[in-house]
Amino acid sequence: MANSLHASIVSFPLHISGITVDFSKSKTNEESVEVRIGKSHSPIEREARKNFRQTFSPHMELSRGDTFSLHMRYKKWLGMKTENEDIIFNPEEMFRVYSANEKQEYIKVHNKIRIVVDFSGDSTAEQAVSPDDSLELRPTTSEIFRKCPRFRILVIGKTGVGKSSLINHIFGVEKTIASHDKPGDANIDHEFISPQNDKFVLHDSKGFEPGEVDNLKIVRDFIDRRRNMSAPEHQLHAVWLCFEIPRAGGRFLETGTEEFLTLKSSGTLGNIPVIVVLTKYDALVARMKRTLDVNSLDGLSNDAIKNLAKNKAEAELKDICIGPLNKFAGLDIPHVEISTHKDYRETLTRLIQITENCVGQHSAPEAAVMTSIAQRVHPGLKIKASIEVGKKKYWKALASSPTFNNRKTWDCLYVLHTDIVRVWNFYDPHHYLHSQEFREMMVKMVDKLEVGPTANPTETITIGLSMVGTIAGIVSALAGPAAPIVIPIAVGAVLAVWVHDVYQISHAVLQRFMSYIVHLTLVLQTLYLLSESQELTRRAIKLAVASYLESPMSGEVHTWIQEYDTQLTVLERADRDTLDKMVEVMQLYSINAEEISMLQAKIPPVGSSLDEPWETEKSS
Repeated sequence: MANSLHASIVSFPLHISGITVDFSKSKTNEESVEVRIGKSHSPIEREARKNFRQTFSPHMELSRGDTFSLHMRYKKWLGMKTENEDIIFNPEEMFRVYSANEKQEYIKVHNKIRIVVDFSGDSTAEQAVSPDDSLELRPTTSEIFRKCPRFRILVIGKTGVGKSSLINHIFGVEKTIASHDKPGDANIDHEFISPQNDKFVLHDSKGFEPGEVDNLKIVRDFIDRRRNMSAPEHQLHAVWLCFEIPRAGGRFLETGTEEFLTLKSSGTLGNIPVIVVLTKYDALVARMKRTLDVNSLDGLSNDAIKNLAKNKAEAELKDICIGPLNKFAGLDIPHVEISTHKDYRETLTRLIQITENCVGQHSAPEAAVMTSIAQRVHPGLKIKASIEVGKKKYWKALASSPTFNNRKTWDCLYVLHTDIVRVWNFYDPHHYLHSQEFREMMVKMVDKLEVGPTANPTETITIGLSMVGTIAGIVSALAGPAAPIVIPIAVGAVLAVWVHDVYQISHAVLQRFMSYIVHLTLVLQTLYLLSESQELTRRAIKLAVASYLESPMSGEVHTWIQEYDTQLTVLERADRDTLDKMVEVMQLYSINAEEISMLQAKIPPVGSSLDEPWETEKSS
């Protein structure tokens, strides 16, 4: 790999503002905890019986070359014996995580002990590298994450309503987060943050049980506190009020729920979006299917029968749910019927689409973007969020950007790449998508498409065939033995010469940057179909790149961009048109909710345990 192109990882000291050590899942009898950075030692105080927490003022500094560890003391044998343990951290990994994601925390789990190291956004650290802010290229997402690092949601629902399954599917996490084992377990103030997806924070409420009056006050007080907080990161962004769809004749709303909906419709709860979520919709459709007249179904396809059952389910919903709901909530509180069954995936995309739209209307712009980043069911929202992030700074002025002018092209690509990858928010604990190898793979891919044959611009571009071509490539690559994936790009080739150049306004530079943005977005969309929220592997990433390259889509996109560049006459006025063209192409190839299940059904599973190196053999 070309070391000269290696984008710099932060070299200034990391400022550590606090450390939390959670022993709640450990059976140890801990006595004390001490943080050790180099020769500096500092105790971490006990905050609760199984929790230690310490904030540092001034902040502790971790520099390159320092050692970092936590020294633990445990009591054994009924307190008669003391045992010591040192948990060693890898500072290079901490720097890489901060550099790749600009996270405000680093999480390590050791023998069921959860350790969270909080980083400070202290600007003095950045000034140590770049005293002049104008000299620094920073991803736009860094500022978004600083203002609002997570989408914050409250989920209200009784035990068994399906909260855990809903959260797991929407946010792409495997382990249940919501407290559901026993009534009363949920603590509304507790923040659930998944290590598989740390871009959302969940607050869980047990719902409004019959005869129970306290929880309505708890929920109301929580919402009041959160809506009066000034910082977007602490505000509550949305509420999902979950109900299992009842059978005909069953009671839908309890007294506490009716009072809550009345408070919302009257404006007492402010403008925090509340969405009513009607769960287990598939069970309702199945019940309605059993009531259909068998004689009327002769000659009908399975899809036609399913649609009849859905139509009957919609009518049933109006009687048993929507009518009572409108009585107390009015028409201003949206509702969505959902199922986590794979055949009803579009119901989850509809829920997150409505949620994102409501958050966008009532919260800070950063909160709406974080809604799209946190969710993992709607690739169209990922593309929309990428566009919103791009519009804020870099995309809207590719042809005249004073920020990029006279910068190294590689450095400019670095921030564009980082923003797009962060928005897609894959479960990528090894940071493969931020790696030097993947960045170089994308540059080579753009270069290959640029010098390769161009599709005939007079031919009609058929989006459906492009997607089928992509899927066909994936299925073909996965058929038979798991042979290494070979990217049809010369592995040993020198990286494209143009990335060494300084960014200057020209048709060639504009075309290459447009190509990089659009191709990377569509490669990640293909990877989304492959990964299904599983831990990313290099094999899965290579498979997505190879499948995209082999599909008609990559050539069609190149033709769109080349045709646009040919028609562009006044480069200095290109900014608005360039942004519009990129948006047009990405939206054209965006997968809609109805297509997702159909496409993923054609893809064999890509196991997270199967991996391979970036380069497996020389290809030409």
